[in-house]
Amino acid sequence: MSPIHVRGKRGDVAERVLLPGDPGRAEWIAKTFLEDPVPYTTHRGLLGFTGRFQGVPVSVQTTGMGAPSASIVAEELVQLGARVLLRVGTCGAADGALAPGDLVIVQGAVPLDGTTRQYLEGRPYAPVPDPGLFRSLWNLAEVLGYPHHVGLVVTEDAFYATTPEEARVWSRLGVLAFEMEASALFLLGRMRGVRTGAILAVSNRIGDPELAPEGVLLEGVRRMVEVALRALLEV
Repeated sequence: MSPIHVRGKRGDVAERVLLPGDPGRAEWIAKTFLEDPVPYTTHRGLLGFTGRFQGVPVSVQTTGMGAPSASIVAEELVQLGARVLLRVGTCGAADGALAPGDLVIVQGAVPLDGTTRQYLEGRPYAPVPDPGLFRSLWNLAEVLGYPHHVGLVVTEDAFYATTPEEARVWSRLGVLAFEMEASALFLLGRMRGVRTGAILAVSNRIGDPELAPEGVLLEGVRRMVEVALRALLEV
């Protein structure tokens, strides 16, 4: 069956794909970092572009917000020939050591989302990224000297449900931050035989009344995308 939501065909999508949630960020990444980016889908606002980074074909595909939307996009990208899916997004910090704009290299995701649970039919599971991609992200963040943290995130469904008190409980168990897509992406990577990973930029601390200043967040996102693209060249 042809993809229903990502309206592309084989050959439109590169084997290496960055996955931002925000269509505006997808367009910004494509125009800022890729050579000769060409849009291949605009359906449902899930903007997708393919260009080249240092001569290597790379796509940037919007996932939308949350694991249900991200899992649809990931499934359809695999149908279209994608073999490396790397989430680039933002997160809310649970650990007080994380500052706005810092990077988080995701080592594993606590699956509090319903999408992962449905795929697993309720079985316990620990979603983790592809080890080679994870290692490349970590190494490049260190080489480039960008402030970064390595560890667990929580993948959740309800953006406004988590309280600062709950975040502190999870932080004591080693969770760095909260986000909404990684666990489902990691699981699908294992199920479909593709490589997956996630690198995030801290947009705020859980409970903050507003996001980080625009310039701080933009620089964090720029660093995140730089690390991500360079990691894609190594896999």
